[in-house]
Amino acid sequence: MLQTLFQLRRNDDQESDNESQKGARDLHGCESAVTSGITARRSRQRRACSRDASPRLPYRRGYRCQSGQFTLAARHCFPDADIISFEPLPEPAAVFRRVFARDNATVLHEAAIGPAPEHGTMHVSAQNDSSSLLPISSLQGEIFPGTDEIATVNVRVAPLDTFLAEDDIRGPALLKLDVQGFELSALRGCEPLLPSFDAVYCECSFVELYSGQKMAADVIDWLSAKGFRIKGIYNPSYDNVGKSVQADFLFRREGEVGIS
Repeated sequence: MLQTLFQLRRNDDQESDNESQKGARDLHGCESAVTSGITARRSRQRRACSRDASPRLPYRRGYRCQSGQFTLAARHCFPDADIISFEPLPEPAAVFRRVFARDNATVLHEAAIGPAPEHGTMHVSAQNDSSSLLPISSLQGEIFPGTDEIATVNVRVAPLDTFLAEDDIRGPALLKLDVQGFELSALRGCEPLLPSFDAVYCECSFVELYSGQKMAADVIDWLSAKGFRIKGIYNPSYDNVGKSVQADFLFRREGEVGIS
């Protein structure tokens, strides 16, 4: 499943400087709460993995749109936030809408974020949260059994500014991506609006789980050129011989008042 979530805190237009700085601290608190909770969950999975030479991680992704975990965590931390989510696959999108049917501040667009408007081919995994706009490699199935490709689906792809204008994003704002190898393309689709975000939380890989994907170093370099620096690395994943596979990276934009 390709999933991109945007957490937008709703600020009053007359907010004072002190309140702005409090909002920045709140953003840091939300990041800490979400990453700490998911780290604990994944740590249990890693221990289970280490006892099995053939690791099976049916919930290896921290944020499954089927249950809206990340959005639920963000809503708990930010009761008054505007949350805008993107999910191109119809089935998980339908589940997401049912889960958040009474949440008027959460919006879902049934689309993927990419550099240009197009119809893309989603390579559907046996586990929805491992689906990608890139072909699923054989290494993905070897490291994470049960995630092989089972179908393809045509989905809508478009840049972020197709759905949002700059004025729609009122900080502090967090951009979160979990897009299965499509990270750099998705970020390029966000580029015109990227200066509006205070932080980016993104899963990146050290090995090619999806054919043609960019590695963590490529994403780090690209975001660094845009003024974002690594502030934390969470939830590292390893194969059954201890080689690093992927991790979640937290980036913060430099030079903002109240952002450290």
